[in-house]
Amino acid sequence: MTGRGESVVEVEGPWTHRAVSAGGTRFHVVEAGEGPLVLLLHGFPEFWWSWRHQLVSLPAAGFRAAAVDLRGYGGSDKPPRGYDLVTLAGDAAGLVRALGEANATVVGHDWGGLLAWTMAVYRPKVVQRLVTVSAPHPLRLRQAVRTGLRSQAWASRHSLEFQVPMWPERRLVRDDAALVGRMLHEWSGPDWPDEVTERRIRQAIQIPGVAHSALEYHRWLIRSLARPDGIRYARRMRAPIQVPTLQLHGALDTFTLPGSAQGSGRYVAAPYHWELITGAGHFPHQERPEDFDAAFLGWLQDPDH
Repeated sequence: MTGRGESVVEVEGPWTHRAVSAGGTRFHVVEAGEGPLVLLLHGFPEFWWSWRHQLVSLPAAGFRAAAVDLRGYGGSDKPPRGYDLVTLAGDAAGLVRALGEANATVVGHDWGGLLAWTMAVYRPKVVQRLVTVSAPHPLRLRQAVRTGLRSQAWASRHSLEFQVPMWPERRLVRDDAALVGRMLHEWSGPDWPDEVTERRIRQAIQIPGVAHSALEYHRWLIRSLARPDGIRYARRMRAPIQVPTLQLHGALDTFTLPGSAQGSGRYVAAPYHWELITGAGHFPHQERPEDFDAAFLGWLQDPDH
């Protein structure tokens, strides 16, 4: 990573940037604090910076926070393949080990949340606790779209639009990534994003290779449904999750509707807690960071979980 991409993602703050290799792929990781490891996985269409508030609050609470640019995003490598959830779960598990730990609390938002659910099934020894944000269990999401939780299919329409080749990439970055700005505003609650946040996210999606990589996630999710790999994935994901799980969701989320996420607890055999963040949309950890952290850190520090 050089030049413009580096200047976009290497935002200065009370954290350190470094490159970490896992499974032959190089990842951009941003770290702060000391203590038990908390791995932070962002969603679409963002990058590590979406966890900037938690990179401050987690160290203050005695944890080591590590926010990563997922495969294809930000300052991480952008290989031509590997954008299925099973490979991505392997990425995240490798990162935990590369960071010197046997396991971690894994926190994922949106696509990072789908990845976190997957990791808890496919790489259970690496996940000590699980926190998903604005992310139903993948099988619950399939059910919500398929059985028409009436408006979830409409809310998820962008994923269908992303299936055609080439054109969605161009549309995503056209006019200084104006579409990304519209998505942020449409999916969030009132008064978010602020100008700086929107600018950073729109710049990050324009780093060469990012738009294509980001859309490959969506393409795998839809195209694999009837393929052997997707069928095997769905079968495997029926296995109950055996670690304490917290599921947080913005009450005003218009992209992944709260009703689509509710019911995910049926896939968890360990202690499970669901909580709505009032006044927040699809990005509660950024829209209402104090409310989010009160719920998140309170659960993380509770010895009963």
